[in-house]
Amino acid sequence: MRCPNCKYENSKVVDSRHVDDLVAIRRRRECESCGFRFTTFERVELTPLIVVKKDGARQTFNRDKILNGLVRSCEKRPVAYQKLEDITNQVEKELRSEGITEVSSNDIGEKVMEHLMDVDQVSYVRFASVYREFKDVDQLLKSMQGILKDRK
Repeated sequence: MRCPNCKYENSKVVDSRHVDDLVAIRRRRECESCGFRFTTFERVELTPLIVVKKDGARQTFNRDKILNGLVRSCEKRPVAYQKLEDITNQVEKELRSEGITEVSSNDIGEKVMEHLMDVDQVSYVRFASVYREFKDVDQLLKSMQGILKDRK
Protein backbone atom coordinates (compact mmCIF):
# COMPACT_ATOMS: atom_id res chain seq x y z
CA MET A 1 0.00 0.00 0.00
CA ARG A 2 1.48 3.33 -1.07
CA CYS A 3 1.89 5.97 1.67
CA PRO A 4 -0.40 8.97 1.06
CA ASN A 5 2.22 11.22 2.66
CA CYS A 6 5.53 10.33 0.95
CA LYS A 7 4.34 7.83 -1.73
CA TYR A 8 6.71 5.11 -0.46
CA GLU A 9 5.42 1.70 -1.53
CA ASN A 10 5.91 -0.33 1.65
CA SER A 11 3.90 -0.07 4.83
CA LYS A 12 3.28 -2.38 7.73
CA VAL A 13 -0.07 -3.24 9.27
CA VAL A 14 -0.25 -2.00 12.85
CA ASP A 15 -3.83 -3.05 13.63
CA SER A 16 -6.67 -4.92 11.85
CA ARG A 17 -10.30 -5.26 12.80
CA HIS A 18 -13.56 -6.30 11.18
CA VAL A 19 -16.15 -3.64 10.43
CA ASP A 20 -19.55 -3.44 8.74
CA ASP A 21 -20.89 -6.77 10.01
CA LEU A 22 -17.72 -8.64 9.00
CA VAL A 23 -17.87 -7.61 5.33
CA ALA A 24 -14.85 -5.32 5.57
CA ILE A 25 -11.52 -5.14 7.34
CA ARG A 26 -10.13 -1.88 8.66
CA ARG A 27 -6.35 -1.83 8.65
CA ARG A 28 -4.23 0.75 10.45
CA ARG A 29 -0.91 1.06 8.58
CA GLU A 30 2.43 2.74 9.16
CA CYS A 31 4.79 3.82 6.37
CA GLU A 32 8.18 2.12 6.65
CA SER A 33 9.89 5.23 5.27
CA CYS A 34 8.37 8.29 7.00
CA GLY A 35 6.38 6.65 9.83
CA PHE A 36 3.08 8.27 8.71
CA ARG A 37 0.02 6.34 9.92
CA PHE A 38 -3.08 5.89 7.76
CA THR A 39 -6.17 3.71 7.54
CA THR A 40 -7.26 1.45 4.69
CA PHE A 41 -10.38 -0.67 4.21
CA GLU A 42 -10.59 -4.00 2.47
CA ARG A 43 -14.04 -5.05 1.24
CA VAL A 44 -15.43 -8.05 -0.55
CA GLU A 45 -15.97 -7.20 -4.21
CA LEU A 46 -19.63 -7.72 -4.95
CA THR A 47 -21.56 -7.80 -8.20
CA PRO A 48 -21.76 -4.23 -9.46
CA LEU A 49 -24.96 -2.45 -8.60
CA ILE A 50 -26.10 0.04 -11.24
CA VAL A 51 -27.99 3.19 -10.26
CA VAL A 52 -30.49 4.56 -12.76
CA LYS A 53 -30.61 8.34 -12.31
CA LYS A 54 -33.68 10.56 -12.80
CA ASP A 55 -32.51 11.51 -16.30
CA GLY A 56 -32.05 7.84 -17.27
CA ALA A 57 -28.25 7.88 -16.99
CA ARG A 58 -26.66 4.83 -15.41
CA GLN A 59 -23.81 4.87 -12.89
CA THR A 60 -22.08 2.33 -10.71
CA PHE A 61 -23.36 2.43 -7.13
CA ASN A 62 -21.11 4.56 -4.93
CA ARG A 63 -21.78 4.33 -1.20
CA ASP A 64 -19.69 7.46 -0.61
CA LYS A 65 -22.37 9.54 -2.34
CA ILE A 66 -24.94 8.41 0.23
CA LEU A 67 -22.54 9.06 3.09
CA ASN A 68 -21.63 12.53 1.79
CA GLY A 69 -25.31 13.44 1.44
CA LEU A 70 -25.97 12.28 4.98
CA VAL A 71 -23.00 14.24 6.33
CA ARG A 72 -24.25 17.42 4.63
CA SER A 73 -27.81 16.96 5.90
CA CYS A 74 -26.59 16.32 9.47
CA GLU A 75 -24.23 19.29 9.61
CA LYS A 76 -24.38 20.99 13.01
CA ARG A 77 -26.75 18.32 14.31
CA PRO A 78 -26.09 15.90 17.19
CA VAL A 79 -25.67 12.87 14.96
CA ALA A 80 -22.54 10.73 15.30
CA TYR A 81 -20.58 9.98 12.13
CA GLN A 82 -20.74 6.27 13.00
CA LYS A 83 -24.55 6.47 12.84
CA LEU A 84 -24.29 7.88 9.30
CA GLU A 85 -21.98 5.03 8.31
CA ASP A 86 -24.46 2.57 9.84
CA ILE A 87 -27.29 4.06 7.75
CA THR A 88 -25.15 3.86 4.61
CA ASN A 89 -24.24 0.23 5.34
CA GLN A 90 -27.86 -0.69 6.04
CA VAL A 91 -29.10 0.92 2.81
CA GLU A 92 -26.43 -0.85 0.76
CA LYS A 93 -27.21 -4.15 2.48
CA GLU A 94 -30.94 -3.76 1.75
CA LEU A 95 -30.29 -2.93 -1.91
CA ARG A 96 -27.96 -5.89 -2.42
CA SER A 97 -30.27 -8.31 -0.59
CA GLU A 98 -33.01 -7.57 -3.13
CA GLY A 99 -30.93 -9.47 -5.68
CA ILE A 100 -31.33 -6.91 -8.46
CA THR A 101 -28.55 -5.42 -10.56
CA GLU A 102 -30.21 -2.05 -11.27
CA VAL A 103 -31.87 0.28 -8.79
CA SER A 104 -33.34 3.75 -9.26
CA SER A 105 -31.88 6.72 -7.44
CA ASN A 106 -35.44 7.31 -6.15
CA ASP A 107 -35.42 3.96 -4.34
CA ILE A 108 -32.06 4.74 -2.77
CA GLY A 109 -33.24 8.16 -1.60
CA GLU A 110 -36.41 6.72 -0.07
CA LYS A 111 -34.44 4.08 1.84
CA VAL A 112 -32.03 6.70 3.16
CA MET A 113 -34.93 8.90 4.29
CA GLU A 114 -36.62 5.98 6.09
CA HIS A 115 -33.51 5.44 8.20
CA LEU A 116 -32.76 9.13 8.67
CA MET A 117 -36.28 9.82 9.95
CA ASP A 118 -35.58 7.59 12.95
CA VAL A 119 -32.27 9.32 13.70
CA ASP A 120 -32.88 13.07 13.36
CA GLN A 121 -35.96 14.76 11.94
CA VAL A 122 -34.23 18.07 11.12
CA SER A 123 -31.62 16.18 9.11
CA TYR A 124 -34.45 14.25 7.46
CA VAL A 125 -36.09 17.50 6.31
CA ARG A 126 -32.75 18.81 5.03
CA PHE A 127 -32.08 15.60 3.10
CA ALA A 128 -35.64 15.50 1.75
CA SER A 129 -35.51 19.13 0.62
CA VAL A 130 -32.50 18.41 -1.58
CA TYR A 131 -33.58 14.91 -2.65
CA ARG A 132 -37.19 15.82 -3.46
CA GLU A 133 -36.23 19.20 -4.90
CA PHE A 134 -38.94 21.20 -3.14
CA LYS A 135 -40.02 24.06 -5.37
CA ASP A 136 -41.62 26.15 -2.66
CA VAL A 137 -42.49 26.35 1.04
CA ASP A 138 -45.86 24.62 0.51
CA GLN A 139 -44.14 21.41 -0.59
CA LEU A 140 -41.85 21.60 2.42
CA LEU A 141 -44.79 22.12 4.78
CA LYS A 142 -46.63 19.13 3.32
CA SER A 143 -43.58 16.98 3.97
CA MET A 144 -43.32 18.25 7.54
CA GLN A 145 -47.01 17.54 8.14
CA GLY A 146 -46.30 13.92 7.26
CA ILE A 147 -43.59 13.87 9.90
CA LEU A 148 -45.94 15.29 12.51
CA LYS A 149 -48.60 12.67 11.68
CA ASP A 150 -46.04 9.88 12.06
CA ARG A 151 -45.01 11.17 15.50
CA LYS A 152 -48.57 11.02 16.89
